[in-house]
Amino acid sequence: MKVDDPDRVISRIAAAIGEPARVRILYSLLDGHARTSTELAAVADVTPSTTSVHLNRLKTERLVKVVVQGKHRYYSLNGSDVANALEALSLVAGDSQKKFVPTTPTRLILARTCYDHLAGRLGVSLFSHFAELGWFAKGAGNECELSASGSEGFTNLGVDVAQTRVTRRRFAYECLDWSERKPHLAGALGAALLSVALKKKWIEQDLDSRALEVTKAGRRDLAARFGIKF
Repeated sequence: MKVDDPDRVISRIAAAIGEPARVRILYSLLDGHARTSTELAAVADVTPSTTSVHLNRLKTERLVKVVVQGKHRYYSLNGSDVANALEALSLVAGDSQKKFVPTTPTRLILARTCYDHLAGRLGVSLFSHFAELGWFAKGAGNECELSASGSEGFTNLGVDVAQTRVTRRRFAYECLDWSERKPHLAGALGAALLSVALKKKWIEQDLDSRALEVTKAGRRDLAARFGIKF
């Protein structure tokens, strides 16, 4: 029997899933939110060192992936196939999972700046909506490139795409949002999007923090343009 025989591969994957602490880790990620190893250690109810061993096993079997951002490492499920398999197992087990509850201060959850781009629930919602529209063509790593419809879409929003490309910085990439644990848009294009949102008065900046307030006009326009409601 070959090493890569499907029977053995399935057996290894089943063995990786079939340990209570790893089950708790995997199902905590089923909501689509990335988590740190410290958070996953608490979820799994094991020590950080043991969690590291479990995560390495899950990475080896390509059940989870990791994104390094600053000093943190964020773990998430490795694609929809893994999520679908876990959901199927959950149906067989008849179990239900708790939803992710962010610990971010309330004023910062809805909208805030992340360096010079838009973050929080608004930033994540816009990125997700643009992706669903097919505006992004995935590049290497977390880089984002614009499709033809994306270039047209951002131009229609008021972004000078050509000028944004020639700035001396990364054009566009996914930045993992630390409250939503899903990506928002960063880079020169993300900064341009924030400028447009401010210019259109969708949002207003807080004078003494990174919090952004979504205006009444912004709520109305975001709902009409993108179906984003708060």
